[in-house]
Amino acid sequence: MPLSKGVALLAAAPLFAAGPTPAKAPDRLVMVVDRDDDDADKIADRDDGKVPAGPGLLVIKDRPKGRDPAMWIAPDTDNVRLVADGVPIAKGAAISPLTKVLALQARRPGVYTINLFGQSRTVSAFEIRAFDNANREVDFATSHASFERLPPSRTDVPPQSTDALRFMILGASEDIPTTFTFVTTTEAGILMDALQDVPVLETPCPADVSSTLTCGITEPIRVVSDDIDRWHPLTKHRSVKAALGGGILLQTAEGVRLQTLRVGGPRVTDVGAIERFRATLRMILVRPRPGGPPPLGRDETSALTAARAEVERAGLLWSACGIGFGSAQDLNVTIVDPPRSHLLAVGCDHGLPASGGTLHIRVEGSDVTVKVAANTSPLAAARALASAVNAVGFTAKVSENAPMNAGASGAVDVLVRKRDGALAQIEPPATGPISTDATLTACIGRVDLTDGLTHFGDTDAFAGTVEERTLLKAFDDFDPSTVEVLFVPGFAQGGRIGESFIMSDRSAIFNAVIEDRAAIRSDRAAFALAHELGHVLLDEPGHPDDFGPDTPTRLMDSDAANPTAFGPRRITVEECARAMRQTGPKAPVVILKPWPFKPIVLP
Repeated sequence: MPLSKGVALLAAAPLFAAGPTPAKAPDRLVMVVDRDDDDADKIADRDDGKVPAGPGLLVIKDRPKGRDPAMWIAPDTDNVRLVADGVPIAKGAAISPLTKVLALQARRPGVYTINLFGQSRTVSAFEIRAFDNANREVDFATSHASFERLPPSRTDVPPQSTDALRFMILGASEDIPTTFTFVTTTEAGILMDALQDVPVLETPCPADVSSTLTCGITEPIRVVSDDIDRWHPLTKHRSVKAALGGGILLQTAEGVRLQTLRVGGPRVTDVGAIERFRATLRMILVRPRPGGPPPLGRDETSALTAARAEVERAGLLWSACGIGFGSAQDLNVTIVDPPRSHLLAVGCDHGLPASGGTLHIRVEGSDVTVKVAANTSPLAAARALASAVNAVGFTAKVSENAPMNAGASGAVDVLVRKRDGALAQIEPPATGPISTDATLTACIGRVDLTDGLTHFGDTDAFAGTVEERTLLKAFDDFDPSTVEVLFVPGFAQGGRIGESFIMSDRSAIFNAVIEDRAAIRSDRAAFALAHELGHVLLDEPGHPDDFGPDTPTRLMDSDAANPTAFGPRRITVEECARAMRQTGPKAPVVILKPWPFKPIVLP
C-alpha cells in the first residue's frame, strides 16, 4: 500500500533555512541521511572529513547574537552532526562564532532530539538505499547506476537483469515521501530528463533497520541512453534517460533534492566494476576529389554536424560499457582532400620474392631506380628503394603489412613525403614498367573516391586493399592509442557501409574505421559507427552470429538493421569485460583510458 504522506521535507523553524521549502514545522526537522558523494572522492558525505555543499546539508541561517560559550556547543549526538565551513564538529565540541556557514547533516535514519543554541529540536532523518535485481545494495558513494542492456520487457524484473535499480526509503512513516521524482543531469549540470511521481510502496525493512521505522520501495528503474529506449510503451513509466558520468537526482514531488547517484558502466563483470573510460577519436572527412564537396552533408558545416552526431550516437550505446568519446563538440574533426599517390606497394598483393630485375619510379619528377637480386624479399626490396628515395632528397618510410590469405608474405609499402612532411607524388617511370621482375610486382597506390573506395574482402581483410592503405596511411598519426575514423562518399561495388582495422600480427593498419554516407543515413537502424568501433575496442574481427545464434538486438550482430528498441543496440556484460581486457589500461596497446568521475554541477 502507498505510504502515508509526511510533513514537508527539510521544513525549518526560523532558526533554519534549507532551500525553497518555507518554515512550516517549528519543532520537527525532516532530513535525508547524506549518503551520496557530492565531491566524487569515493567517501560518503556523511563520513567525509571535508563535507561538500549539497542537498544533504540543512544550512543554519540565524544564530544567537551573543557569544555565551554555553550556547555555542555542537549537538551531543553522532546521528546528526554539525558542519562548520565544511568541517564536521565533534559532538559536544565548541562552535566558533566566526564560522561562516553552519549546517546540520543527518548520518543515520531515525528520530532524534538535538539541542542547539539553547533550542531543542526533533530531527527525523530518513535514508535512501538502492538495490539491484539480485538484492545487492548499490552504494551511492562507491558505486553507481548502470545502463539497462536488455530490450524493454513486459516483465517488471527480468531475472537476468542487474542494471535496473529499486530505490528504498526508510524512516518515520509520517515523514517519508510517498513518491520520488528522478531528474537526470550531465556532469556539467545540463538537465536531461525527469521521471515524475514514481510511487513508493510499503515493503518489509531490512534486518539492520530499527522496528520503529517504516520502509518503502520503488519498482525497478531503468537507466537508458536515448529516447527510443526511454519512451517505449512497455517501460516508459520506469525508464529515465541519463548520461555517462552524469547523475540521477532523487527529488520529492515538490522539487526538494535528496541524493545523487552517479551513472557509469556495468557494476559486476569478470574484470570488476567499470566506472568510466574514454577513447580518443580522430575524425577525418575525405572529399571525393581535391577541392570537391565533403563526403556527407550539403556543405562543410552540415558535414561536421553530421559527423559529430554520428559519434554522439556511438557514444550513447557504448555508455553501456562505461565507455565514452568525450564531448562531440570537442572532437578533432577535419575535412581533407584525398591523398596524393604517396605509396608504392612492393609485392602488391601476393608478396612473392624476386626473380631478379629492376624497380623504377619517379618521385616529384626525380627518377629512382633500384636493382633487385633473385630471392630478394619484398621487405628487403622496399628498404633498398626507401634508401634510394632518401638519397634524392625525400623521406621514405617502410611499412609492412599482414599477408593476405593466399600470399607468400605480406606486401611492403614505401611511404614517401617531402622534407617538410607533405605527401610526395609517386609516378611510373617515363618509359617502361615500374617493375621488370617476373615475380616481385610493385603497385602505386591511388585514391579515387569518385567511383567508391575499393574495400577488402575475406582474403585480404587483415592487409586491406592498396587503395585503403594509401588512404589510411596518409592520415595515420602512428599513435596506436588513438582511433582514426574516416568518412568517405561510398564504397565500390556497394553492399558495405563501414569497415574496421584492428590490431593483428604484422599489420601496419590498426585501430582505424572507415564509414560512408550510407552509414550516416542508416542512423539508428544499424548504428554503423558504434558497430565498427566495437571491432576495434573488442579487438575482435568476427561477429557473435558468425558461428552462434542470430541475436539481432546485439550491436555486434553482423546483419541486423532495425531502428526500434529491439534493433542492434545491446552490448553484453561479457563484451564490456572483453573491451577492458583487450584495449583497456592493462592491454598491450591502451585505447581505453580512465576517465574519473568529477563532481556534478548541480543545476
